Amino acid sequence: MNESSNATISEQEAADGAPRPGDSYVQSFARGLAVLRSFGADAPQQTLSEVAERAELTRAGARRILHTLLHLGYVEADGRLFRLTPKVLDLGYAYLSSLPVWTQAQPLLEELTLSLRQACSATVLDGNDIVYVVRLSAHRTMSINLGIGSRLPAYCTSMGRVLLSGLSPDALRSKLSNMPLLKLTPATVTDIDALMAEIAQVRRQGWSLVQEELEQGLIALAAPVFDRSGKIVAAINASGQTAGPSVTHLLEHTLPKLLATADKVSALVRMQK
Repeated sequence: MNESSNATISEQEAADGAPRPGDSYVQSFARGLAVLRSFGADAPQQTLSEVAERAELTRAGARRILHTLLHLGYVEADGRLFRLTPKVLDLGYAYLSSLPVWTQAQPLLEELTLSLRQACSATVLDGNDIVYVVRLSAHRTMSINLGIGSRLPAYCTSMGRVLLSGLSPDALRSKLSNMPLLKLTPATVTDIDALMAEIAQVRRQGWSLVQEELEQGLIALAAPVFDRSGKIVAAINASGQTAGPSVTHLLEHTLPKLLATADKVSALVRMQK
């Protein structure tokens, strides 16, 4: 990775509010994480060259890291192709196990899923994305597979807008200005001022409704989860197909149940030390 790339990364980290690398920054470790992050639903297996390109590393650097991960059991090789192993899940589950509230909240979301017959999830905000910590599906509602640890852009998702509504207007504008606001569907809102207005409305009403902005045919309602200080720390949602219940039905029947479940999860969060 050249000096200009490092400068770009540092500028992005500063914009995201992350600390800048200093004397304690271990670059080789950061590069190892970049290699792990290069794999995903769109690239479940890759050649050495593909990993190097996606992780922004030299082939030699990517090769050393891949062979280290191979030795540790986090990556396996099949000819020229590398893929992650299930051992990688240990890293994510270590995070989830440190948050016992989601173990306690799971039955509440299971009950909501059965009641609504819709997919229900819980996410937290990480950088520009939402990250799934609970995912329950009554039936498949999206063309992509989602599970614990899956990431989606915050700006165009119902849970993302709920989580972003917890930021101050200045912090929100700064964050949106540093996000890649892509037009994923004809309905996706990508104008910063329009997004600011949408999220301000979410902040006022205490919930978010997003229709076909992430994926055509998908509609979702989300509600916030608060900690004891009143800060939004997570969001839960219910999602389905636009061909299903009308928006009026969702607001009259789904939303009250969603908000009630969010209140119960918030109560669990507030009991945590």
